[in-house]
Amino acid sequence: MNRRTPIGIGLLAGLLLGLGLTTGMTVFADKKAAATGSSLPLEELRTFTDVYVRIKNDYVEPVTDKKLLEEAIRGMLAGLDPHSAYLDPEEFKELQIGTTGEFGGLGIEVGMEDGFVKVIAPIDDTPAQRAGIKAGDLIVRIDDKPVKGMTLNEAVKLMRGKKGTPITLTIVREGEEKPLKITIVRDIIRVKSVKSRLLDDGFGYVRITSFQSKTTANLIDAIEKLEKKNKGPLKGLILDLRNNPGGVLTSAVGVSDAFLDSGLIVYTEGRVADSQLRYEATRGDILKGRPMVVLVNGGSASASEIVSGALQDHHRALILGTRTFGKGSVQTILPLKNGAAIKLTTARYYTPSGRSIQAEGIEPDIELKPLAVESVKDDGIEPLKEADLQRHLDNGNGHKQKKKKKGADDKPEELAKRDYQLYEALNILKGLSLLEAKR
Repeated sequence: MNRRTPIGIGLLAGLLLGLGLTTGMTVFADKKAAATGSSLPLEELRTFTDVYVRIKNDYVEPVTDKKLLEEAIRGMLAGLDPHSAYLDPEEFKELQIGTTGEFGGLGIEVGMEDGFVKVIAPIDDTPAQRAGIKAGDLIVRIDDKPVKGMTLNEAVKLMRGKKGTPITLTIVREGEEKPLKITIVRDIIRVKSVKSRLLDDGFGYVRITSFQSKTTANLIDAIEKLEKKNKGPLKGLILDLRNNPGGVLTSAVGVSDAFLDSGLIVYTEGRVADSQLRYEATRGDILKGRPMVVLVNGGSASASEIVSGALQDHHRALILGTRTFGKGSVQTILPLKNGAAIKLTTARYYTPSGRSIQAEGIEPDIELKPLAVESVKDDGIEPLKEADLQRHLDNGNGHKQKKKKKGADDKPEELAKRDYQLYEALNILKGLSLLEAKR
């Protein structure tokens, strides 16, 4: 029997290498070649042999058989889709070690587009994010080396490096007339996948930066701590999946399950029987039906799309933001006898209602692009209030003027300036909570 063990979607190499290879669900398998029952394409094989012999005889420099055949395999896989690839023994070994190790890197999830490296999302609290790298950026040079013509693995290898070493990326960004040069100092990438805080009036905020093996447990723990801090159940929750490039499949299922009582979460379909999987929710909604808003954007990929798609289809949460990345294909890692492996796309993800995530993404219920909100001042002078006048009377109720508390940055006026999408999400959540209370 073939043994398949789910490893991860979206990141897999990303968090581990400090960069990212958008992989989808990755499984290691020991799979024997199956007979297709069809005849060999003799004419095409003759053409292949003809080209092979011509290169061997006529190329300007001698080329080994091993190199020619390996590059032929690389080309065969690369021509299928952006995520299928050949992993030589060294790359395969790094992938396996990477599932438990830490590497010096930048902290970005990347893919290929038109021969350039495209940033799917910078990871929170990493050198790339702090340096100003944004989702959608195209990397055209790595130090002084042009990216055009490189494979994704070659580009990733260049961007990896020892902690403390600098690297300069030349970036093409939409809306900018000239390419940007951004210097980043590599660091060890350790990602805290769940962050949380209490917002105004007892509403919770949880951000998931990536889906790791312990993300579901960390999410449940974070919500329990928020409710303890709130001294009671939360009135509602904002789940922030913006710029979350993916991660472990079981964590995406677990996070969805945490907010659902029953029903299908996600399913996959492919040509082989064991690529057809279904994941169902178990009883128990940690919020007990209280309202939710999920924030997404173009950097939300793979696992993020599974969660937002499941919650949207079950009408469990409102999805707010911009259309997600659209990474809905499944990759399988198939080891080869020579110590190498191939990463092959074997299936597609579908939301509970049967929508394919692939190349479509999740369309938010409420589309809202990020805006910069600035406060309007009258010549820089704030208007006087009664409380500003000397010897003003108190209000007679024994109430003292409230001082600005710690965490006041989450007050509406400050939140609107810092994160307009989050500000609007909170407003919507308050409205949903009021409707819930009147039922």
